[in-house]
Amino acid sequence: MKAYKKNYAGLWIDHRKAVVVSITDEGETIRKIESDIERKVRLSGGSRTGETPYGPQQVSVDGKQEQRIQRQLRQYYQVIIRRIKDANKILIFGPGEAKTELKKEIEKFKELALTKITVEAADKMTERQIAAKVRQFFC
Repeated sequence: MKAYKKNYAGLWIDHRKAVVVSITDEGETIRKIESDIERKVRLSGGSRTGETPYGPQQVSVDGKQEQRIQRQLRQYYQVIIRRIKDANKILIFGPGEAKTELKKEIEKFKELALTKITVEAADKMTERQIAAKVRQFFC
């Protein structure tokens, strides 16, 4: 009979970086993955007078730039998935939409189909706080 090995992955993610905590029978590792996603361009303008001080801060994104950003996001998620692909349980947490986008990307992989994935909202955290949350969740 094959012995069950502990292999858990927990990660805090946003569109700028991910902190991946792996917990196995051999111990715990923490890796930081930076994204190379370009920042969206903000329009300048606005003034101190008027109904809205400094005016609206609209984001200007053309179609080509949006496609480039989506491609960069997919590449970023692929790097993360390669780090956690052997995990039998995954915890994904963080602010914003990146956590649910990553879960959707993970679900596209047949080899990860049986992996239990949990998604939670979380604010900014230090690496130590992230590691502690992952340990508490799995232990």
